[in-house]
Amino acid sequence: MACSIVQFCSFQDLQSARDFLFPHLREETPGALKRDPSKTSSWEDDSWGAWEETEPREPEEEGNTSKTQKNSWLQECVLSLSPTSDLMVIAREQKAAFLVRKWKHGDKGKEEMQFAVGWSGSVSAEEGEYVTSALCIPLASQKRSSTGRPDWTCIVVGFTSGYVRFYTEGVLLLAQLLNEDKVLQLKCRTYEIPRHPGVTEQNEELSILYPAAIVTIDGFSLFQSLRACRNQVAKAAASGNENIQPPPLAYKKWGLQDIDTIIDHASVGIMTLSPFDQMKTASNIGGFNAAIKNSPPAMSQYITVGSSPFTGFFYALEGSTQPLLSHVALAVASKLTSALFSAASGWLGWKSKHEEDTVQKQKPKMEPATPLAVRFGLPDSRRHGESICLSPCNTLAAVTDDFGRVILLDVARGIAIRMWKGYRDAQVGWIQIVEDLHERVPEKGGFSPFGNTQGPSRVAQFLVIYAPRRGILEVWNTQQGPRVGAFNVGKHCRLLYPGYKIMGLNNVTSQSWQPQTYQICLVDPVSASVKAVNVPFHLALSDKKSERAKDLHLVKKLSALLRAKSPRPDSFETEIKELILDIKYPATKKQALESILASDRLSFSCLRNVTQTLMDTLKNQELESVDEGLLQFCASKLKLLHLYESVSQLNTLDFHSDTPFSDNDLAVLLRLDDKELLKLRALLEKYKQENTKATVRFSEDADRVLPVKTFLEYLEYEKDALSIRKIGEEECVALGSFFFWKCLHGKSSTEEMCHSLESAGLSPQQLLSLLLSVWLSKEKDILDKPQSVCCLHTMLSLLSKMKVAIDETWDSQSVSPWWQQMRMACIQSENSGAALLSAHVGHSVAAQMSSGATDKKFSQMELDADAEALTDSWEALSLDTEYWKLLLRQLEDCLILQTLLHSKLSPPAAKAPSLQSEPLPRLSVKKLLEGGKGGIADSVAKWIFKQDLSPELLKCANKERDVENPDEPREDLLHLAYEQFPCSLELDVLHAHCCWEYVVQWNKDPEEARFLVRSIEHLKQILNPHVQNGIALMMWNTFLVKRFSAATYLMDKVGKSPKDRLCRRDVGMSDTALTSFLGSCLELLQTSLEADISRDEVQVPVLDTEDAWLSVEGPISIVELALEQKPIHYPLVEHHSVLCSILYASMRFSLKSVKPLALFDSKGKNAFFKDLTSIQLLPSGEMDPNFISVRQQFLLKVVSAAVQAQHSKDKDPSAEAANTHWKDLNWPGLAVDLAHHLQVSDDVIRRHYVGELYSHGADLLGEEAIFQVQDKEVLASQLLVLTGQRLAHALFHTQTKEGMELLARLPPTLCTWLKAMNPQDLQNTGVPIAATAKLVHKVMELLPEKHGQYSLALHLIDAVEAMATL
Repeated sequence: MACSIVQFCSFQDLQSARDFLFPHLREETPGALKRDPSKTSSWEDDSWGAWEETEPREPEEEGNTSKTQKNSWLQECVLSLSPTSDLMVIAREQKAAFLVRKWKHGDKGKEEMQFAVGWSGSVSAEEGEYVTSALCIPLASQKRSSTGRPDWTCIVVGFTSGYVRFYTEGVLLLAQLLNEDKVLQLKCRTYEIPRHPGVTEQNEELSILYPAAIVTIDGFSLFQSLRACRNQVAKAAASGNENIQPPPLAYKKWGLQDIDTIIDHASVGIMTLSPFDQMKTASNIGGFNAAIKNSPPAMSQYITVGSSPFTGFFYALEGSTQPLLSHVALAVASKLTSALFSAASGWLGWKSKHEEDTVQKQKPKMEPATPLAVRFGLPDSRRHGESICLSPCNTLAAVTDDFGRVILLDVARGIAIRMWKGYRDAQVGWIQIVEDLHERVPEKGGFSPFGNTQGPSRVAQFLVIYAPRRGILEVWNTQQGPRVGAFNVGKHCRLLYPGYKIMGLNNVTSQSWQPQTYQICLVDPVSASVKAVNVPFHLALSDKKSERAKDLHLVKKLSALLRAKSPRPDSFETEIKELILDIKYPATKKQALESILASDRLSFSCLRNVTQTLMDTLKNQELESVDEGLLQFCASKLKLLHLYESVSQLNTLDFHSDTPFSDNDLAVLLRLDDKELLKLRALLEKYKQENTKATVRFSEDADRVLPVKTFLEYLEYEKDALSIRKIGEEECVALGSFFFWKCLHGKSSTEEMCHSLESAGLSPQQLLSLLLSVWLSKEKDILDKPQSVCCLHTMLSLLSKMKVAIDETWDSQSVSPWWQQMRMACIQSENSGAALLSAHVGHSVAAQMSSGATDKKFSQMELDADAEALTDSWEALSLDTEYWKLLLRQLEDCLILQTLLHSKLSPPAAKAPSLQSEPLPRLSVKKLLEGGKGGIADSVAKWIFKQDLSPELLKCANKERDVENPDEPREDLLHLAYEQFPCSLELDVLHAHCCWEYVVQWNKDPEEARFLVRSIEHLKQILNPHVQNGIALMMWNTFLVKRFSAATYLMDKVGKSPKDRLCRRDVGMSDTALTSFLGSCLELLQTSLEADISRDEVQVPVLDTEDAWLSVEGPISIVELALEQKPIHYPLVEHHSVLCSILYASMRFSLKSVKPLALFDSKGKNAFFKDLTSIQLLPSGEMDPNFISVRQQFLLKVVSAAVQAQHSKDKDPSAEAANTHWKDLNWPGLAVDLAHHLQVSDDVIRRHYVGELYSHGADLLGEEAIFQVQDKEVLASQLLVLTGQRLAHALFHTQTKEGMELLARLPPTLCTWLKAMNPQDLQNTGVPIAATAKLVHKVMELLPEKHGQYSLALHLIDAVEAMATL
């Protein structure tokens, strides 16, 4: 193994964070300038190359500078990632973005971690302050169930104002001002278990660097304060009036002296000098006569980098100064109303400006710093330090400077021990690796504690250097070791090394759970990923003693040999054997053998010989030096190779069964009589015809040989037992085909195959699972070769006779798990034909074995013994047989249903909508059992919708075969399904499901109005009023009432039939679809009224289920839901029906100046769109005459429009197209019915209808309509005026000579009356004079003699007769 860099996380949208922190980069993007401002939220989705190709090419230097600036933006940010990888902070100046961890499913089905922007905004609380440093510190949980695990993460941010603020999930916890200078750097140290007793235990602390001071906050004090403040936030959120004072912070403040500039620092921790170093230090400070204390003092060591000196070493004696106490400045108020969190500000909330100003004005008192002089340093006046990074064990430190050097310091001695050149702007970090004891190789003849697997683990430290100028990441072995790894990673990354883990642990809690923390990672903004560096421990060992390095070289050589394009066959195998035998480490040798077995370029003989050679070599070695795991691995792989060889040989042998196979043999084999066999054949033949699909078949599919590489991946040995790995369905079919496909075709010996597999150690249960997976997946090939049923019978018999297949001690009163496994496979299969055949074979083999066991038991019985044992055996046989019979009935039903669902009618002339072209899902017994009582009817309803069958065809298919169209094959299949499912496909149940299926599909696409029309047709076909009422009510509440109410309010708002755009906006459909929708709603409401009338006369139906499907479970069926619905409130439904009629008429005839809701009073309006089963306060008594007048005007408009639409010569084509489904609607009759409900005189409507008919010239229809009018006298007066209009048009508008002469002979009164008539009111002026004469005589009949216009009518008769003679 070598060093590696692995991506463990990615960013969901890093570019949005960049755009927020660097707005000028976004503005300079040409793609953004060209884009529509309304679409700026997704501008980053465009690829960079899209606009670069179209824009003019800029000068090369300028283009490179711009691109570099856009990619190197992360170098200018303050960046911090939590060691537990759950939170990241990216900040710049006054802004910050907090990224939280999320999990999503990747392309390969595995969960991938991503960072997504949880909040972004300004974190500046004072004017002019910027962010200078940030940390994400995870805090340990205090709960017993999660001791040692991270509980929550605290965000620590330092500012140029000197403030250090602590945040949690959306709330500011603390705001501390410990020094008035700006914060330069924040660093943290958490608890680590000492490696050995000589190492001083370090305390947790947070160190804050200022330009001339260092403040260290005690970790325990900080941990308790943060917990208390977080609890305060929670309690403030719960009660709003509690305010708990958290404990104060304990900190130390050191004023650093004798140094010019400080850039970075490292807090080494408490150290104790050795006696020699103590005497040396005392002599240097106090001279020859200095006093020496008996116990060496403990000191806190600090190292700074900067200038003059380049590196400074400070030592603060413990106990020389008392820690200062700072009262915590709470940043939360007692109530949530004044808290910092605001829902409007997103994930993180902040104070209002007024509140923040109030807090900032009350700055805390500054404690003076304790002077601390530099003890010594590394003076270099020209060199300026830039950063320092302390190693995990606090012994080494890496320092970078402005000369492009990386200097390695010995912290204890204070000297530089190594220097690297050529690393300008370098970023450094450390990796500490603990040795894995299991990877050690025993040393021969040595007594080293590191030579066996029981000794202590060694620890190695590696220095990681990232050089952004060169875009390279290097890993170096310290202190004087070589470079062990190098990676090209790009020039714009950031190396993150936190140097701490989880705060709040101690020597007890740190051992309870090993935290999943990273040591060092690389953030790449170009690829938007976070990568971790992995270094194996063996790279720390010297090359001379490292056998691992030699082994890795051999592994690389082996990999190159396996990848060679043209391997030499003669020496290829020999080279592989030499390489794998030269490897020393067992783990590496196992890795090499795995790579050899995984190669698809090696022949089987080569794999077998290499594995056998390695096995023999291991056996010849001494037992103590042989790795047991490697030996077992070789043995297991060798067994698998032998099994592969034996199976391949059996499949290649020429084996042909000469036994003839007839239908009689099949009947005997399956234990069926001739009638049952014919029925089975007929069902399978129909299923085969309807289920045939055009599929592409490759020639190698049938005789495909499983590669040995794949074979080894599928199988494994566990505890000396051969088992199949957890593989997918396709892999199971491939492995099963390798074992059994030739056997099922009679081309391989079944007995020898079963013997080989049993000898290899495969359990019968696994073999049965593979056999059934092959059989059920190769349905088409099996149905083409009936002889395969015999082969399956033989194979199943042999598997059932294996030792552990059927337990001999199994309770005879229970069901055998062996046969239950087979039945479960058949139940779950979607290939009903193959499942039915396998169930018949299983039933036959089970019966054969049970009868054989019974005969054997009976022969051993005494002649005079009791027959109780025989009875027990027959009980067991009948119990298992009943399960088989039940399964066979279920599979037969499923087969018939599957055949029906895959049958297709002749292709329609018009193109079917996309909803009807979607394929139907395949069925299985399991799906039907889990689909509920309505699952079968629901499947058939989906097929009926797909075929768009009429309700009448469903009724015809339910009749006997002697009805019309008996030869229609689709009706035969449907008739067969009716016979097979008399309860589940009862007509009312089927119509209910069809009704629901059509309305569901209509709801997906409301423009398909015919779906809703067909749904209402199915609703009308339901005979039981209880079911009909429930389905109608469910349709209304689920799909119709919302659109109906939207249409009502829209039409009432515009005062006319709305245009197409408004209909689509408010109702979600076009104007033509809305017209049909209102007509369907009217039909549904009228059907509900009719069903409610006959509810009391019909009993509630009892929903039965076929015997084979009594165990069905799942969701409640539509019919059951319908029967649970309450009865409707008849007056309320009638009230809605009136409104629907008004809306439908307005849309159908495009009426104007109509506000539907204006026709009702307040009670009527309030009752609309309420639950149809509730009792509402409806209008009653006498209505206001103003309402009645408006209603009457509306009804007269409807009648006029209806007559005009029926008899006008220039009909509206769009109106006709919208009314194709409702041509038989009697609008005048509907208007009369509405008149009854709206308290309008129906006689007025009838008279107006008669007048409109005569006005349009439909005199014959008018004569029939006269009989329905009650007030004939008023009608006669109206018709008399219409007669005068006809005569006036004939006399005055034609102006013929004969007409003028006739006009001169007319009585003056009649002539004056005719001149007053307006013929333009007539809709049809071309009526023959004979029809007008007939109309005048009709008026004379209706007018009484004493009527004032009777004489005028007499004169009209004379005038008409005179005109008839012209």
